[in-house]
Amino acid sequence: MSKPHVPQAISAALALATVLGAALPLTSRAEATPAPVPVQAPDTAIRGLPDFTGLVETVGPAVVNIRTNIKPKAAGPDTSLQAQMQQLIEEYIRRHGGRGGRNAPPGGNELPDDEDQPEQGYIGSGFMLSPDGYVMTNAHVVEGADEVTVTLTDKREFKAKIIGSDQRTDVALLKIEAAGLPFVRIGSVDRLKVGEWVIAIGSPFGLESTVTAGIVSAKQRETGDYLQLLQTDVAINPGNSGGPLINMRGEVVGINSQILSPSGTSAGISLAIPIDEAIRVSDQLRASGHVTRGRIGVQIGPVSKQVAETLGLGKPIGALVEGVQAGLPAEKAGIEAGDIITQVQGKTVERFSDLPRLVGMVKPGDKVKLQVFHDGKSREMTADVIDFGPETPPTLADAVPDVTSNTKATLGLKVTDLADADRARLHIKGGVRVDSAEGAGARAGLQEGDVILQIGNVQVTSAKQFAATVAKLDKTKAIAVLVRRGDSANYLVIRPSK
Repeated sequence: MSKPHVPQAISAALALATVLGAALPLTSRAEATPAPVPVQAPDTAIRGLPDFTGLVETVGPAVVNIRTNIKPKAAGPDTSLQAQMQQLIEEYIRRHGGRGGRNAPPGGNELPDDEDQPEQGYIGSGFMLSPDGYVMTNAHVVEGADEVTVTLTDKREFKAKIIGSDQRTDVALLKIEAAGLPFVRIGSVDRLKVGEWVIAIGSPFGLESTVTAGIVSAKQRETGDYLQLLQTDVAINPGNSGGPLINMRGEVVGINSQILSPSGTSAGISLAIPIDEAIRVSDQLRASGHVTRGRIGVQIGPVSKQVAETLGLGKPIGALVEGVQAGLPAEKAGIEAGDIITQVQGKTVERFSDLPRLVGMVKPGDKVKLQVFHDGKSREMTADVIDFGPETPPTLADAVPDVTSNTKATLGLKVTDLADADRARLHIKGGVRVDSAEGAGARAGLQEGDVILQIGNVQVTSAKQFAATVAKLDKTKAIAVLVRRGDSANYLVIRPSK
């Protein structure tokens, strides 16, 4: 007898299994091992990778290459960040572009030797804001430039005029004499989401019209500068500076400005200036050639969670006023060191670095509405706004002891009164000087020479009053002490001894 054909054997086995399965009791079928069920992937996972070709074709023609010439100076070697980035570009050109050299344009072809030829320069990127030739780039791209050349994707070159630049935001506006130019569409940073695809177009190492892609890694990244920046993992290298960051709708959402890298080349962390802030700056540059910002005259710092809890603020929001400049609007409005500014024009100051941005948006000469946490309570205040300028912190004078008070038994502190003349020089109304710090006070960070302005939510007026206030403290709870040291004031938290 011949063996059954394989398909027939399988069919017979399946038929038998079906019959036996139907004959089994329900309990037996429930105990049987169920067949694995594949997990259905979400729709977004089966769409495939994005196609950027349409974006590049649409936006690419509006992206420009920027070269600057800087006349050689008699001073020593330039060690600025701009010069270091230029050295990276030149090294790349030397290795990959043939001869290269200091005067090499993108592509590595060396310019003719000429004594009149400028010996320094920078290669960067930019993009067209309007068809009549306004170009946006980074301020550091054109910093110190004697001549700026803008090259379009169709190889046309134009000498550009610097309309204005703003170092605080690193935004510059240029103008070339041309019309009917391709220009970008401006997007909304508010609509931008973390994880969203974005691309960059620019001239890394002088390689014009280079496209790189990635995602938005974070928004509102604090860098210690005037602005919160967008973070992406898009490959950004020297020469990309000033180029656009573009979303999938073909809109510019940022200006590529900085990278975080131990080598000076892409390490997957790049930072871009939010386009809404950049447009605000460019509008002022176009109108007047410079940017005016408001300020009220305060030195500020962060509010820690411990300080917020001990003062009764709750959440660690707002900007701690570490110092108030004499004769400026904050002092005239009654704001004092130790106050916490929590709102500006009805907008919450989530981080202390929000304050200069929010006040800076108010036109100098106008008034600004503030919500200030003072002595454990919130109150509304109004201050005039003046033009932003160099801040000169008050000078701290040496305190002259007057009356001595010993609170070592509780806080480990020995304090003395300040003379009226010293209070006047320090621009403070009260306060006591720390002569020595031990125990709980020393552990909190207090030291000789500090000036205590406030304990808890109580203003310190004298050494005697300070001792009386300390005597009433709940010795089982932490207490916040506002301390003036040098040119600024901050809170230290004294914890009870165990």
